[in-house]
Amino acid sequence: MKPPLILAALLALGAFGWSAGMIVAPVTAQSPAETVAATRTATFAIENMTCALCPVTVKKALQGVNGVSAVRVDFNSKTASVVFDPALTTPEAIAAASTAAGYPAALKG
Repeated sequence: MKPPLILAALLALGAFGWSAGMIVAPVTAQSPAETVAATRTATFAIENMTCALCPVTVKKALQGVNGVSAVRVDFNSKTASVVFDPALTTPEAIAAASTAAGYPAALKG
């Protein structure tokens, strides 16, 4: 008679797990529209990029700034586009991070 006992135990655990999951309040997250509204994109002119590794260094420096969520560095145009949360950082702080890495940055128009 072990199989029915095991089956009953599994059913009981399954039912308990299901009901326990129903008690926990669902976690709410920001909708994509709220996330987009909370970010800003800025483009910076980057100086001193002379080789293929320079954009890697610039990108790493900019990603290290708290509040920066995405960085795209374009070696050919010597620019960096940065998506950031203006509640956490400023364009000046982002430019300072690039400058500190040896690549002076200036906010473009």
